[in-house]
Amino acid sequence: MGQVVHRRRRWVLAVAGAALVFAGVWGTGVFGALTSSGGFDTPGSESAKATAIAERDLGRDQADVVILYKGRPGMTVDDPAYRASVEKALAALPQGRVAGTATYWTTKAPQFVSKDRGSTYAVLQLTGKDEAARQDSYDAVKDDLTDAGGGLTAKVGGRLGTQTAINERVSSDIGRAEGMAMPVLLVLLVLIFGGLVSASLPLLIGGLAILGSFTALHALTYVTDVSIFAVNITTFLGLGLAIDYGLFMVSRFREEIRRDGATAEDALAATMATAGRTVAVSGVTVAVSLSGLLLFDQNFLVSMGYGGIATVFVCMLGALTVLPALLAVLGPKVNALAIRRRRKAAGGGRGEADGWWGRLAHSVMRRPVVYAVATVALLLTLGSPFLHINWGGVDAKVLPSGADARVVSEALQSDFPSNPTEAIQAVVTGTSDRAAIQAYGDRLAALPGATGATVTGAKGETTRIALTYSAEPDSAAARDLVHRVRDVPAPPGAHSYIGGGTADVVDQLSSIGGTLPWLALLVGGVTFALLFLAFGSVVLPLKAIVMNMLSLSATFGVVVLIFQDGHLSGLLDFTATGAISPSMPILMLAMLFGISMDYEVFLLSRVREQYDLTGSNTTAVASGVQRTGAIITSAALLFIVVIGAFATSGVAFIKMTGVGMAVAILVDATVVRALLVPATMRLLGRANWWAPGPLARLYGRYGLREGDAPAPPRASEPVSAH
Repeated sequence: MGQVVHRRRRWVLAVAGAALVFAGVWGTGVFGALTSSGGFDTPGSESAKATAIAERDLGRDQADVVILYKGRPGMTVDDPAYRASVEKALAALPQGRVAGTATYWTTKAPQFVSKDRGSTYAVLQLTGKDEAARQDSYDAVKDDLTDAGGGLTAKVGGRLGTQTAINERVSSDIGRAEGMAMPVLLVLLVLIFGGLVSASLPLLIGGLAILGSFTALHALTYVTDVSIFAVNITTFLGLGLAIDYGLFMVSRFREEIRRDGATAEDALAATMATAGRTVAVSGVTVAVSLSGLLLFDQNFLVSMGYGGIATVFVCMLGALTVLPALLAVLGPKVNALAIRRRRKAAGGGRGEADGWWGRLAHSVMRRPVVYAVATVALLLTLGSPFLHINWGGVDAKVLPSGADARVVSEALQSDFPSNPTEAIQAVVTGTSDRAAIQAYGDRLAALPGATGATVTGAKGETTRIALTYSAEPDSAAARDLVHRVRDVPAPPGAHSYIGGGTADVVDQLSSIGGTLPWLALLVGGVTFALLFLAFGSVVLPLKAIVMNMLSLSATFGVVVLIFQDGHLSGLLDFTATGAISPSMPILMLAMLFGISMDYEVFLLSRVREQYDLTGSNTTAVASGVQRTGAIITSAALLFIVVIGAFATSGVAFIKMTGVGMAVAILVDATVVRALLVPATMRLLGRANWWAPGPLARLYGRYGLREGDAPAPPRASEPVSAH
């Protein structure tokens, strides 16, 4: 492939240029095509059915918009001027966009008045037969919602207000993060490569990856709903992977072209057979890991899966076509515009491991048991906080503390007698017997933790009951109450569906828990097969999967400490909510399982290369660590810079994903790669490369070895520590 790209380099670059122009024009239109709803609900679940039945039979009662009004000091809702100002402001809204309003004065309900009687709120339902149409209505009226005279101030929240605030924050965060990351990446790449030309190549592929990810997401919006949050995730995933792959490819090309008598075509062919092979295996592994997201019911996870897979293939395609074409054009000029004298290749020979990283590997392998036990204990300790994780939903609390939508949400919870939007909803169908329904509501209200049950809608044989309770909506006690409510028998001849925000979290957990085994089977099985075909061993894939799980457990533990328990919340500028959405660890699991294989594959490729040459496990491990140490460290640093920029997002769960990925990459590139891998490979010895006879023959015929690699040692050879 390297030889073909070298011969057709100008055609490859011409096609890439045309694709770049198309992506810049059409791909950037993705921002107007993404769905604004989060997609965290579980279609087909009991809570979703409860909502659908209630809307069908009773009409929508959701608070599309909540406007919080606050009077000047001394002014209360009992003042006629207060009422006049609110009603005037609401009457001025375009009537074609507002289907209905509810206020304290129209309902006389006490929950519309704050405890000090200085604040009230209005609930708006907007016109539109579906979510997109109601979003259009909101866009048409949002600029008028905060208009309030008579000394009142108005802040906008509610479901659509919160969604819009999150969406606007997500869109603005992308440009800011890219603006922060790119200059830092360029400086670091110049320092790593020592030259401007070579440093610009990974960054160029990163830019292509960003536009490519936008184009892929835009295309996907024509066949499926794609959550707006996919833009952030796929952007930093694409940028990070593209720079990683670019770093691997450019570093190997520079090494190959320094060889005596090597032409640009020879160097490119050798680069593609080694680093290119590693990029291909890594890219497919990451894509397979992300494909596990397609198994879930939540649109958020499914859209992340589609977008992530497309983005990974864009990165891989750019690294295996556009970048080699650029290297073919540059040849030895890849080292042009050097800012410092180029150092001699580490070690000078293919099997030597006398550099710093090699000495570290030898030090670890002299005491493998000590290092293995210590690092595993460290990773398990870091992961232990995950055992007390608390699950919750995604709401206005993911916004910064000063955001209007969050201010409204917190005020409803703290300043008003009750917040009916947090109630557990019981939708009863199949009976119009008021006495039986009342008896059912009384049984619900008598449950431990419940504070009352009120009929909030009834028509024909459908009734909706709102059950209030004393626990926090995101607490385990609230989830337990949902289970107890579902255990209460419905009235005779009727059926009950239990919904509401807490019930939705319960259904998410049930759905995700049922899908996790299939995710493990798919991702673990395909990853095992790919790594076997890459390295001809059944031991190394198992070891890599176990190490990934240890690394992920440490990452999840740190995420719980920071984002649930609130440690470092001041430094990272967010407010801990005490709960984590069930979808977020699944997203991080799929992304990180694939990405952590990136460095593992790169390291093991070099180790396998040396093992095929020397037959010595210890020498191969030390040489592989030495030859990849600086590159993997640099790649990890660059990836952390990318993710660190996106971790400044004002949306808490985007920040959490960025911080979690940064922690995972740091752990993988240091503790796992530099300490745990050499220790375990020394303990396993030549068993690292073992495969049963039939599989060894399969690898010999179909393995993804480099074309000129020596045949691997026979599987029947005796196993030794050497």
